[in-house]
Amino acid sequence: MSEPAPVRSLRDWLDRLAATGRLAVARPGIGLRHEAAAVANRLDGHRASLFPQPGGHPGTIVSGLVSSRAWMAEALGTAPDRLVAHFQRAAAEPLPWRERTSAPAQAVIHREGIDILRLLPVPTLNEHDSGPYISAGLMISRDPETGVQNVAILRCQISGPDRIGVLVLPRHTDNFFRKAEAQGRGLEVALVVGVDPACLLASQAIVPLGRDELEIVGALTGRPLDVVRCLTNDVRVPAEAEIVIEGRLLPEVREPEGPFGEFPQYYGERARRHVMQVDAVTHRPNPIFHMIVGGGLEHLLLGAIPREATILATLQRSFPGVEDVHLSLGGVGRYHLYVRLRKSQEGEAKNVLLGAFAAHYDIKHAVVVDTDVDIHDPKEVEWAVSTRFQADRDLVVVANAQGSKLDPSARDGVGAKMGLDATAPLDAPPMKFKRIRVPGEAEVDLDAVLAPGTDWRAAVG
Repeated sequence: MSEPAPVRSLRDWLDRLAATGRLAVARPGIGLRHEAAAVANRLDGHRASLFPQPGGHPGTIVSGLVSSRAWMAEALGTAPDRLVAHFQRAAAEPLPWRERTSAPAQAVIHREGIDILRLLPVPTLNEHDSGPYISAGLMISRDPETGVQNVAILRCQISGPDRIGVLVLPRHTDNFFRKAEAQGRGLEVALVVGVDPACLLASQAIVPLGRDELEIVGALTGRPLDVVRCLTNDVRVPAEAEIVIEGRLLPEVREPEGPFGEFPQYYGERARRHVMQVDAVTHRPNPIFHMIVGGGLEHLLLGAIPREATILATLQRSFPGVEDVHLSLGGVGRYHLYVRLRKSQEGEAKNVLLGAFAAHYDIKHAVVVDTDVDIHDPKEVEWAVSTRFQADRDLVVVANAQGSKLDPSARDGVGAKMGLDATAPLDAPPMKFKRIRVPGEAEVDLDAVLAPGTDWRAAVG
């Protein structure tokens, strides 16, 4: 059976979800402050949710678009077990985008008297969030020296009618901003809301500085992404997007932003952050505003899948026996890594653990297991640890290492890393670690052998 075709717009994906019973439409008027987020969280992982006229606003909110690995794979036209490999290939072989002169994203234009909360139904999500946030916006920026673009999802607080507080981490967007600020000018950016799943996933790719993530979108879907130039700057944005907010990150300006509910399911603290001055807003007629609830499945999976692709490629360069990796949801899609290894010599698993810690600084705990263990099933991994791991010989601990600054147990991002070698010894007797199995269990046709509705007393006779 062939895989479904990849989708190339948010609306196409909503049609697919609706046709298969995976889209719930709320009654009009669900509240913008916490209520929409509460409903979305209750449906998280089961159905996407759509909110018409939330809080009396004429717009529409959607959430939970990619809260399942299987959904993400379907949207990209691949199988769930090939999702990471598909993303690896796309990141390694990007497809340049194709520029258009007009686009649905620019059907309606606002340049004067901009008031973001009047134009867009921006919700307040978690209990102690400092206010309305754009949580699913792609921040697209251009290197002021080379013109190469970068794409990232950054948390964006509505701080005023045409002013947005932005958490810019010390990565590529920050690199571009520092160049612009050194020249005494702002960094031209566009905040894009309401894109297809491929754009969302590509935005999280871990690629070298100078690689435009929009080119990965084309490789993910098998066709160049159509883009259009912004009206007030040179940034190129997805032509099929729902909403584009054009503006500049202001030089030498920092204002309070936060707190905000983050992926570890704690709050990112309040501090003085970068500020975006809005110059224009464009959108489709009746645009759809995408909301990612902080700490939900959509938030976790969008971060986990691209990291898995990068970590897998990094490990396989040194350890060809590494077959797969998985960042567990219990580890918030960032901190806990499971590695499936076809071990060829003793001690190899410990080297793999050290390689995993080097592959991404966010990784805090890692477990290496044999190929008979399903690393996507946490019960399987726990079973391997319980039966193949001994702390006095199989434990690796690295103290005072760089980790995530959003880990509340770390000291400003510095903490310990722990690795568990849960592989069986190569010289173990054949039956010592052989898993039990009932022959034919997987092949049983339950419908053929069970008799629903039969009274047990009649069956006994």
